Amino acid sequence: MELSGKIKWIDETKTYGNNGFRKRELVITTEEQYPQNILVEFIQDKCDLLNSYQVGQNVKIGINIRGREWVNPQGETKYFNSVQGWRIEALENISTSEMPPIPPPSDFEPAEGDPNEVDDDLPF
Repeated sequence: MELSGKIKWIDETKTYGNNGFRKRELVITTEEQYPQNILVEFIQDKCDLLNSYQVGQNVKIGINIRGREWVNPQGETKYFNSVQGWRIEALENISTSEMPPIPPPSDFEPAEGDPNEVDDDLPF
């Protein structure tokens, strides 16, 4: 699956536990009729993918949706979802200010002869 939108927030890489589990979070705002702020987490070696991105940049992110079950101390089962990013790429926005100017129409000379005359050079 993929998400596209503008980066709203990028967190720093955080390390958890004794085994050095790394996680870095990013919020992307989708650009649709009802924009959504989606938290995407990048884990382990994927954290470094965010180093060259910044807030305000338009991106496309390859994601996987993960779900897990947890039983609390009272014995109630709870379910959690997370969105994990595994790829990110910048999207190029071409605004009207960045587009090359359209050249003005060139001057041309009308064809010689009567404009109502049909140019018919068929052999029959």
